[in-house]
Amino acid sequence: MEPAVRRRVEVLGIGVDPVRAGELEAKISRFIREGRRATVLNVNAHCLNLAWRDSRLRAALRGADLVFCDGNGVRLAARLCGGYIPERITYADWVWRLAGVAAERGFSMYLLGARPGVAEEAARRLSARHPSLRIAGTHHGYFDRRPGSPENEEVIRRINAADPDVLLVGFGMPEQELWLFENRERLSARVALTGGAVFDYASGRLRRGPRLLTENGLEWLARLAIEPRRLWRRYLIGNPLFLLRVLRWRLLGRG
Repeated sequence: MEPAVRRRVEVLGIGVDPVRAGELEAKISRFIREGRRATVLNVNAHCLNLAWRDSRLRAALRGADLVFCDGNGVRLAARLCGGYIPERITYADWVWRLAGVAAERGFSMYLLGARPGVAEEAARRLSARHPSLRIAGTHHGYFDRRPGSPENEEVIRRINAADPDVLLVGFGMPEQELWLFENRERLSARVALTGGAVFDYASGRLRRGPRLLTENGLEWLARLAIEPRRLWRRYLIGNPLFLLRVLRWRLLGRG
């Protein structure tokens, strides 16, 4: 029996579904079986900071069929707002489970994003672990994603020709959410998800930090140590700013 999905927890005006990984997989499977087009997004503190100032990103998140937690900062914020999120689900771990579910249930996957060659390598490694996995196709994320551009139209055509059950998009935030928001109605994939650096992790191009950090709520510190020049502003400024926004939201009702 499919686990019941509990009521969303509102964090900075965005509803987050308090699901565990198994519940998330069950919901995705149900979307595919029903043949409906569903959008599944993930949020962390960085994403909610971006959404605070970006009305289009807020609209994309609010319009998603399911939004799951990919950060302990969001779990903390949920507690401060009187809610509860049972766990964070991070793609560096969960993509292997997602591929396993797809392989077991015969779902096809299309991987879109990252630099040229990275999604292909990710597909190869995922298939090596799950030999029955059906990869419908791959494409890098370095194309002109503007609506109506010839490159964007060609990518949409290729995805629709492959007709995947699962489309996993990894452009980084907020580009991936906005791209789906703009193009979702034209994409035939049953379930579309956003995964950030998922292909860099699955391909082995990007390593994770020590388990002492990643398993104790300090994944951000591990990532900062690996990519300090790119991520210092996101974490050293963004994390305290996120906490202040949550506290203000909790005390005053709105920012």
